[in-house]
Amino acid sequence: MLLPMRREVGTQEIEIMRFKYSKTSVGQDDYDVLPRLPITLFNTQHEVEVIGLVDNGATVNVLPYAVGLQLGAIWEPRKAMIRMQGVLKNQSAIPLIVWAQVGQYRPVRLAFAWVMDNALPVILGQTNFFLEFEVCFYRNELEFEVRPAVPGQ
Repeated sequence: MLLPMRREVGTQEIEIMRFKYSKTSVGQDDYDVLPRLPITLFNTQHEVEVIGLVDNGATVNVLPYAVGLQLGAIWEPRKAMIRMQGVLKNQSAIPLIVWAQVGQYRPVRLAFAWVMDNALPVILGQTNFFLEFEVCFYRNELEFEVRPAVPGQ
């Protein structure tokens, strides 16, 4: 994370965190960098630090199987009622709600589609990451900003 900034949003002054786009391996170039966000997921008994792909094109948040297990979730096929779309269209998913914290911001509840697949990253999508946080992408600068959503703004 780069240094946090303060900005006036409506009548409130909000701390905004700015992050660099990142690579998943050393051999990648600037075309391979994506907005990845360190985030802590937790419930009453477990806590997991992950790197989530901030994806404004994703309809839902997606949680890989192993991360759900680390949070103590139990896969029950009869609860796999979410039908995924796009590249995950052949997957079923279980709804899983956990607490999430980005930096020093207050924790929020995020709803995930928990899939039985470990080949994908944690995906932070429209429902409901983008309802809880405002995100501004600066692709040419290879940076993005995150701040809590301010109701009514």
